[in-house]
Amino acid sequence: MGTNTRATVADTKLESAIPSAVDAESTRRTVNGVELHVVTAGDRADPLLVLLHGFPEYWYEWRTQIAPLVDAGYRVLVPDQRGYNRSEKPDGVRAYRTAELARDVVALIATEGRDAAHVVGHDWGGIVAWDLACRFPGAVDRLTVVNAPHPTAYRRQLLSNPEQLRRSWYAVCFQLPWLPEFACRYDEYRLLERALRETAAPGTFSETDLARYRQSWDRTGALTGMLNWYRAATRYPPNPAIDRVAAPTLVVWGEDDSALVPALAVDSAAFCAERRLEMLPGVSHWVPHEEPERLTELLLEHARVA
Repeated sequence: MGTNTRATVADTKLESAIPSAVDAESTRRTVNGVELHVVTAGDRADPLLVLLHGFPEYWYEWRTQIAPLVDAGYRVLVPDQRGYNRSEKPDGVRAYRTAELARDVVALIATEGRDAAHVVGHDWGGIVAWDLACRFPGAVDRLTVVNAPHPTAYRRQLLSNPEQLRRSWYAVCFQLPWLPEFACRYDEYRLLERALRETAAPGTFSETDLARYRQSWDRTGALTGMLNWYRAATRYPPNPAIDRVAAPTLVVWGEDDSALVPALAVDSAAFCAERRLEMLPGVSHWVPHEEPERLTELLLEHARVA
């Protein structure tokens, strides 16, 4: 069980990122030995839904989904995951093992007095969600994963598909010490900005969005914390006791993902006992930004299925 405290709403600029009609709060919660910054919204008595961001984002990735999910009757938690933005950034690669990231979510759910939640993850948030559903199946009522491969499916594609191996080159580069941090920070985070802009549909990320992201990347220790997710995944590969997912699962996949081959969507869904696969033609890796309304619609459809 973790602890939680409120922080100032103005400090996270919630008022400009989330409609004012939504009673969102900025909180700090100590979970699994680390302090996370968590945006919360909705009635505490409503069904719990947790949104997990990916690289190189933070809670802001999910800003468009928060209001409609609350309006539909859900209690919503959106953390900055460990190493990111305003959350704690523990030292050392080992602190970023996928199993620890999954334990963060289990403990976060417990801060609401719950045993389980509907968990939604995109990119690295989806990797955590997959691991959570396999490692702690009792913590996941329903699972939604957006453009993030099941770890076993990903390993198989790396071994058998040269195209996926080619697309994963950047993850190898991230294993180096200090140099990736230098490259990402150079010229006011030009590399990270290009990673967003040049792999998404034109106009997907506004100047305001990019300014917010640069501010999050500029926080002390953030770049190393973010990159340590990649380093830990290589040094300490996730290995839950099972790789089958029992929770009803929705896999949403933008087919024009420049980093992940579409076959991963099909392969990943095959690990789920009860699954729905939604392929989105003409949509990139950045589904929450390019197709926010369609994604929200899919989330609500999946959450409401009895």
